Amino acid sequence: MIEIKELHKRFGKNPVLKGIDLEIGKGGIFAILGPNGSGKTTLIKSILGMVIPQSGTITLNGGKIKDQWKYRKDIDYLPQIANFPNNLTVQELIRMIKDLRSKESADDNRLITLFHLEPYLNKKLGTLSGGTKQKVNIVLTFMFNSPLIILDEPTTGLDPVSLIRLKGLIHAEKEKGKTILITSHIMSFVEEVANEIVFLLEGKIYFKGSISELKSKTDQHDFEHAIASILKDHHA
Repeated sequence: MIEIKELHKRFGKNPVLKGIDLEIGKGGIFAILGPNGSGKTTLIKSILGMVIPQSGTITLNGGKIKDQWKYRKDIDYLPQIANFPNNLTVQELIRMIKDLRSKESADDNRLITLFHLEPYLNKKLGTLSGGTKQKVNIVLTFMFNSPLIILDEPTTGLDPVSLIRLKGLIHAEKEKGKTILITSHIMSFVEEVANEIVFLLEGKIYFKGSISELKSKTDQHDFEHAIASILKDHHA
């Protein structure tokens, strides 16, 4: 599905990705973890073509993505911060995104009902709370049927009921054989949904494998302590 080789990216003199090698197979939920500044968002934006690396290659389904753009139609992306136009209503935004992807059928009505967004459809985006905006963000991400879904901090601002619904959506998409990449600071959420984790430290991959393998490697019984152990060893 995704193959990354020798990926390097720096901003000015600051190296952010330092020779990333990573293969992610088709189907399954992969969490990309690491402390702030470890390169998670840069890696995701490189896969999306929003950041251009200095060197290295990214291949998606056998094709190199450099200087390409059509591959993006196979990706649904939930950004960490969605900058919606404040003067549009929720309904207008959904309609605009559907028009932009006019060749694809959209499952927006089911998702609007699932997240109880009907009362907000005619409200301007600038008037909505952060949690409601995040629900709109989720609808826009999941309403198309792309094989790769990238979720950058998807739980931000969600109430407990919406969080349960999001987990259900993620598991349902996995059952369809999709590949889902997630970044999150909420370890309990990651432990519940992820099949495999990729842990970045200072622009390099420190660990790739299952949560149980990470617990064995760090000799810890729970996931949060395993992550804390990596960070403690790193700062020692």
